[in-house]
Parts: sequence; structure tokens; C-alpha cells
Amino acid sequence: QVQLVESGGGLVQPGGSLRLSCAASGSIVIINRMGWYRQVPGKQRELVSSITSGGSTNYADSVKGRFTISRDNAKNTVYLQMNSLKPEDTAVYYCNSNVFGGIWVGTSDYWGQGTQVTVSS
Repeated sequence: QVQLVESGGGLVQPGGSLRLSCAASGSIVIINRMGWYRQVPGKQRELVSSITSGGSTNYADSVKGRFTISRDNAKNTVYLQMNSLKPEDTAVYYCNSNVFGGIWVGTSDYWGQGTQVTVSS
């Protein structure tokens, strides 16, 4: 009973920037981890970046130094600031959240609907 609403995708030129947002709502007691994955047709979904409730971050090697993940715990929202975008970054980006929903609900993973990021000149 958790919904993830993504926004911020679009078309940018190489070297440009985008900021993705993902807001979680529903039966949430605590969000253990939020992150972003991306997927290109014909390839498996891969982790881009994640952040824990405590603020620990993780980045794929391909985006280190270019992308920055942040989180507003009060708003249950995660952001991905993407700078110096490359054509190789083109993909559908999916928000992911690991949520503890309560004693009975337990802990589950949820996915957003995905937002298209296209980097092209």
C-alpha cells in the first residue's frame, strides 16, 4: 500500500542536467532505503544510486562524480541530481523504496512507474 510518484524526466543534450524526484506515500512507518534504477531495452535493470534512512549513499561506478542522491525524510522523497549527462545515461529510471509499513504489513520493496531520461544532441 505504498505508491511512488516520480517526476523530472525528459530530454536533455549531452552535458546537461536533470533532477529526478520520487515521493512515497501510503502505509509508511519508516523508509529504510530509497534509490534509483535504470533500464535500457534489452538489458537488465541496474542500480544507479541509493540512500538509506541514515544517509549512507551508494553510486554505480558509471555515475560517480556526476550524479548526487539526496533525501528529505520528512517528505518521504528522494532526489537524483544528474549532471554532465551522457547519451549512455539514456534509460527509463525507476524509483525504488524499501519500506517498513508496520507490524503486520512488514517490510517490502516498491517500485515507481518509471520516467524516461533521454540524452541526445
